[in-house]
Amino acid sequence: MNLFITGIGSGLGKALAEEAVKRNYKVFALSRHLPSSLKDSVRFARCDLRNHEKISVVLKDLLKGIRELNLVILNAGILGDFGDMKDIPLYRFREVMDINVWANKIILDTLMEMEISVAQIVGISSGAAVNCNRGWNAYAISKAAFNCLLKLYAREMEHTHITALAPGLILTPMLKEVLNQDELKYPSVKRIKESFKRTPEEAAQLLFDTFPKLLRFESGSFVDIRKI
Repeated sequence: MNLFITGIGSGLGKALAEEAVKRNYKVFALSRHLPSSLKDSVRFARCDLRNHEKISVVLKDLLKGIRELNLVILNAGILGDFGDMKDIPLYRFREVMDINVWANKIILDTLMEMEISVAQIVGISSGAAVNCNRGWNAYAISKAAFNCLLKLYAREMEHTHITALAPGLILTPMLKEVLNQDELKYPSVKRIKESFKRTPEEAAQLLFDTFPKLLRFESGSFVDIRKI
């Protein structure tokens, strides 16, 4: 079985790639960094998703000769600046949108151009896409746009099942950065500190067990794993 994933350098992406290898997937990965634990077990191409001009070229080379992908995981994403809307300049919003939204458009367009048969696509989204809590600004906006992006592609990729999946709270470097924020100013931080959280490895196992269940939902749906 063939699997393509983005953003395997650390956190959830790294754990997902490691779990995929354990489950006997042939893993193709696009990321800025290749962890030493994966250097002998994945087919890897280095790519900074901020560099939109190179994504398609690198991806075509990585997937050259591949006609079928059983699973695509669009995992790569950044938090951006945590803070109030009025304090974040527009160019910082653009940086987040470039990676969290537009890089994924290029990837999906390239897969379609290559006429690769894709059975299932899962985009790693977030509850922030619908909660819009104070402080999350660019990240929340980008994930809401990402959800919409995937729903739109679900209308066009009729033979591919697509889901935007919120994976719950995971102890990644991104979440740890959030936990360092002022919980008095940003109430969601206090709630997160008090909530149940999984390690990336625990989350990766749960997600792979969940992926088949996503096929019950209409293609293009946003699904929160905590509500399945």
